Amino acid sequence: MESVQNGKEALISGIEKDAKAEAESIVAEAEKQAEERRKNIGRQIESIYNDAEKKAQQQAEIIKKKALSGVDVEVKRQIMRLRDKVMKEILSRVQKELRALIAKPEYREILQNWIIEAAIGLGVEQVEVNASKDERAWLEKEFIGETEKLIEDIAGFAVALQVSEEQPLRGQGVVLTAQDGRTAFNNQVHTRMLRKQREIRKYIYDNLFMDEGVR
Repeated sequence: MESVQNGKEALISGIEKDAKAEAESIVAEAEKQAEERRKNIGRQIESIYNDAEKKAQQQAEIIKKKALSGVDVEVKRQIMRLRDKVMKEILSRVQKELRALIAKPEYREILQNWIIEAAIGLGVEQVEVNASKDERAWLEKEFIGETEKLIEDIAGFAVALQVSEEQPLRGQGVVLTAQDGRTAFNNQVHTRMLRKQREIRKYIYDNLFMDEGVR
């Protein structure tokens, strides 16, 4: 009877040990899986952080490039505005200085050269000369005769100049009209500047803005 009891106890003890071992194994496996999940989650979180940081850096670079591009465009605009302003100021100053010369002796040669240029440009024998009220004071007989001789010496053909009976010009400079009225050559200051604007602008830009790199 005692041996039977001992056998039962041994069986129960064995079952308990097996159960305990199985339980410990299950717990250990569960802890192992939990640890693996924690590591995976950690790696995922780190990967997300890394991706976020990388994207943030990329976005920052894009923003930086856009910002720099915007600044570069604005700088170019400012330079172009400055150029135009300088151009206008220089042309305005030239016009003022030319107006101030009208009453001075050296203006005689300037006016004469404008008439010669226009007369040769027209290429006709009979020409009427018109100018502003102040400049007409120069168009006396001696001046006209001297200018006619210079035209013939330079161009090789004779041109008869006559002061126009029309109202004086408003702007500075001269306008020469063929006697038949069909053709004219405008050599007023404003028109001369328009004709030479590209050349003047290039000179100003090359000498004042050649280091800016914007054309």
